[in-house]
Amino acid sequence: MKIDISKIKFDANGLIPAIVQEESGQVLMLAYMNAESLQKTAETGYTHFYSRSRQTLWKKGETSGNVQRVKEIDYDCDGDALLVKVHQTGVACHTGTYSCFSGRRLDDNAQQLPAVVEQPEEENLALVLYELYAVIKDRQRNPVEGSYTNYLFGAGQDKILKKVGEEAVETIIASKNGENADILYEMGDLWYHCLVLLAYHGIKPEDLFAELMNRRKGGNYHKFTGKTGNRPND
Repeated sequence: MKIDISKIKFDANGLIPAIVQEESGQVLMLAYMNAESLQKTAETGYTHFYSRSRQTLWKKGETSGNVQRVKEIDYDCDGDALLVKVHQTGVACHTGTYSCFSGRRLDDNAQQLPAVVEQPEEENLALVLYELYAVIKDRQRNPVEGSYTNYLFGAGQDKILKKVGEEAVETIIASKNGENADILYEMGDLWYHCLVLLAYHGIKPEDLFAELMNRRKGGNYHKFTGKTGNRPND
């Protein structure tokens, strides 16, 4: 994305407020950018901001996996504020709510919705999947002798697909047996092999998250939760 920073009026500290808005129109958050973070946002296609407290650049979702893919960047009539339209993966707020403005009303008479959805970082599913995927990709780029992941990549697509199928069957058997520990163990194996398959095709977890989020926003979850039939599309 090419941008013309000359149109922007940074404040005395070299900063400009950036309102982040979802594709659907929901306002997600407010943060600040300097020239460097704005340029990095344009270059990478993902939001980068400037932390006034830490005095450093930071990428949204770098540790949590809740990244923001930039769709467009607008500036206001005075050139002293930005509107960044994004595709949000996961939640936008560090407290666990989808938007930083969710459930926070100044009107004392208004019904207050819970502002925080507990989502401890150590139990953040997206973060765990990103970290596992990063290890898989590292093995793909830098083979390690004796690595099972490298064995799968070396054996090729058919072997990877065979393992996905085998693990899916073992998960089904565990479910039929009704042993929760076995279900978790086998499903863990299944998810790992699914991540290997994604890596084989060069597909990132965030692309899968984006697909699911698009279905949520588009009301397409009925494919899985609504009508019954032979196929999810029924």
